Amino acid sequence: MLSITTALSGLPHEDTSPVHLSAADAALIEGCLDNKPLAQAALYKKHYGTMMAICMRYLSHRDNALEVLNIAFMKVFKNLKSYGQKGSFEGWMKRIVYHSVLDYIKQNATYNKQTVFEAYEVSVEESSVQKLYAQDLLKLLEKLPIASRTVFNMYVMDGYKHEEIAKELNIAVGTSKWHLSEARKILKQLIQKTEL
Repeated sequence: MLSITTALSGLPHEDTSPVHLSAADAALIEGCLDNKPLAQAALYKKHYGTMMAICMRYLSHRDNALEVLNIAFMKVFKNLKSYGQKGSFEGWMKRIVYHSVLDYIKQNATYNKQTVFEAYEVSVEESSVQKLYAQDLLKLLEKLPIASRTVFNMYVMDGYKHEEIAKELNIAVGTSKWHLSEARKILKQLIQKTEL
């Protein structure tokens, strides 16, 4: 079984060091730059699983995740010239997918715009979390409201600070803190139910 950290690792920080692509990857990219459908299909198939996992972490409905994934791949093909072989190609694609997911969420989620006077932390017992496998955690995350799930993923899984989340989602910092607190409270209740 994969560990939770391995299965749900966040996006890599942007690396600008030159990367040596394998001959097969370089050929795929070159084919995509030439708008060859077979190369585009091969690139899609090669990276489908990894990129779909990012979409599913944020979007609980597979149809929505697939829609966002397809939009993201269209952006990849359209912007492939800007890659420039700086940093990891997969990391570059993950950033496009991630931002496509956030764009979708911004268009479709409503955030609870309220003032939070005091942010509080809800803790979950370590033994409970250790018993969960990555798939179990993903299933629990799917039960969160989309706004709270998005903030939780950005803060916990991807390492964003509340100020960065607020800027990305165009919400107040207090709203971000409230959604994180709400997500933790709901997850705690869900984890306790699974232990019964």
